[in-house]
Amino acid sequence: MDQPSDVNAGVIRVFNHHLYELSRGIRPLSMLTMTKAASGVVVARLVREGVAYYVHEACPTKLNVVFGRPAAVEAARRFLTGPLCDLSPEHDFMLGILLGYDREQQCVRYLERSTATGAPQVLSAPDFDDTATAWLDAAVEANPERAH
Repeated sequence: MDQPSDVNAGVIRVFNHHLYELSRGIRPLSMLTMTKAASGVVVARLVREGVAYYVHEACPTKLNVVFGRPAAVEAARRFLTGPLCDLSPEHDFMLGILLGYDREQQCVRYLERSTATGAPQVLSAPDFDDTATAWLDAAVEANPERAH
């Protein structure tokens, strides 16, 4: 792929890897932060390949190019209205999940960002006694073919 000399080869390598992951269904959305010069090359390829995208200004010299499945790109476009550091805990969580980040880590991050103390509220399984699971035993007995 011919590219201007000011386009970082590392950005293009990562971009190609993200396109591969999108084509395999590994994640519904990818995002790269790059210079405006690099974004021209990336956007041209996205257009050529028919991949949905949205360009979000990260700062005066950098852009975030968000690309992937159309619904995921549109969802991100609707809440990416300012700097990423200003995202609400809910939007930060949504973006992380869409980008394919670890779900449990995203839950912990959300809990930390959404509580006043910064400490996650629930991180361990509750204590169960025998009566608490009686409904599960009854369900298994009623539908033994569905129990695994």
